[in-house]
Amino acid sequence: MKYIGGKTVFIDARNLGYMVDRKHRDFTDEDIAKIADAFAAFQDGTPEDVKGFCAVATLEDIAKQDYILTPGRYVGIEEQEDDGEEFEEKMLRLTSELSEMFERSHELEDEIRRKLGAIGYEI
Repeated sequence: MKYIGGKTVFIDARNLGYMVDRKHRDFTDEDIAKIADAFAAFQDGTPEDVKGFCAVATLEDIAKQDYILTPGRYVGIEEQEDDGEEFEEKMLRLTSELSEMFERSHELEDEIRRKLGAIGYEI
């Protein structure tokens, strides 16, 4: 977030980079360049709002958000591409896959219980 001339740029980089471990995110050179380019455009006075990534807000915009400075409130959500699959068909497919995964997880749970029991650790 940077404030210049009554405006603030919000950059939400949550969807960039990769997780190094459960708590640490690292960025590629391309990610860093994307962030730097957005910031440079803001400083030059030529920013472009990019849904889900960056947006420029006025002090009035920030006041409407009760002065909460969470970038997601300003940049919004990136539009998702429609995959063309009908909702009902997709839900049937996904619930079927989930059912298979649940069945497999029960099989693995039973196997773990048997193996632990074999070495004297009953659950």
